[in-house]
Amino acid sequence: MTIAVCPGSYDPVTIGHLDVIQRCARLFTEVHVVVAVNAAKTPLFTEDERVDIIRHALADMQCHNAVVSSTEGLITDYCTKVGAPVIVKGLRQNGDYEAELGMALVNRKLAGIETMFLPAAPALEHISSSVVKDVARHGGDVTGMVPDYVIPMLYTALHAERPATAAQR
Repeated sequence: MTIAVCPGSYDPVTIGHLDVIQRCARLFTEVHVVVAVNAAKTPLFTEDERVDIIRHALADMQCHNAVVSSTEGLITDYCTKVGAPVIVKGLRQNGDYEAELGMALVNRKLAGIETMFLPAAPALEHISSSVVKDVARHGGDVTGMVPDYVIPMLYTALHAERPATAAQR
């Protein structure tokens, strides 16, 4: 059995993330989709919400060999705990490669964990969680960028994070 780990902040999970996860699930016996909690970041969705959203999306995709969890520690510690020899990361553009390469080298040095890069599907390479949040924050349509059931949650969360203006009071 070969286990792979697909870590990310997934705030929110995008169609691009799901594409990489689904492709990874075809290559490995078991895929752990891990919401990596970073204390330095302030996510829009809670850790539990992100885990639940991903579980729902993977159930809809009938991705039965995926396990969804979260971790606050080093991803290499999680890999060691579950017996995963590889981390799989999706790459959209050159900037992703440059950012991910350093982490891949550190993960190999720390725990001997290899990193495999999957290029994004060309039709999805422009989609990121940051872009999705920015488009939604400004009232744009994010249909086709995130699972449909995430859209109302996204707009609700974005509306809740903004204080009311004088005109709205």
